[in-house]
Amino acid sequence: MRALLLVDLQLDFMPGGALAVRDGDTTVAVANALMPRFAHVACTQDWHPADHGSFASQHPGRKPGEVVDLHGLQQVLWPDHCVQDTAGARFHPDLRLPADAIVFAKGQDRTVDSYSGFFDNGRRNATGLGDALRARGVRDLAVLGLATDYCVLFTALDAVDLGFAVTLVVAGCRAVDLAPGDGDRAIERMRTAGVRIATELGELA
Repeated sequence: MRALLLVDLQLDFMPGGALAVRDGDTTVAVANALMPRFAHVACTQDWHPADHGSFASQHPGRKPGEVVDLHGLQQVLWPDHCVQDTAGARFHPDLRLPADAIVFAKGQDRTVDSYSGFFDNGRRNATGLGDALRARGVRDLAVLGLATDYCVLFTALDAVDLGFAVTLVVAGCRAVDLAPGDGDRAIERMRTAGVRIATELGELA
């Protein structure tokens, strides 16, 4: 059984959002085109408390893009984004999710970030996504979303580690690229880990 996993297609990651990814909105059309091809659709959703420790605003004198120690883990600091129950945390309004899509929130613990849709960054707690997919008989995952070099990367790596066969839909991903080339390096890291890299939508037929 196959599933399409959509990573963080939320307004704060779209142009004009608090943590905008360049051309991030182009991923929505790709997601809409692919969803009818899959028996199951799952989504991850950043869902941070307003005082989340990954926010630069919680670290006086620090700026977005700087790296700090957050309870024993290296943490890139970000602008406040995807705060629970705010407009920026909502999915893009053009995203046509099926009624039975499953949605898993992440990043709710203020003490640790959660790039992956499966675990927090310390792998201390699971979101439940892996168990939900297995309960539906899913063995193969196609992954797309935002951003290639953070949440997509770690979601794909964890999916492989959990035993899923994973395909990255390159056309449906965009990168933050804090350092030039981060997105390309993330794709190569996924490829090395065993993720299949699909550069054409026809490869997912």
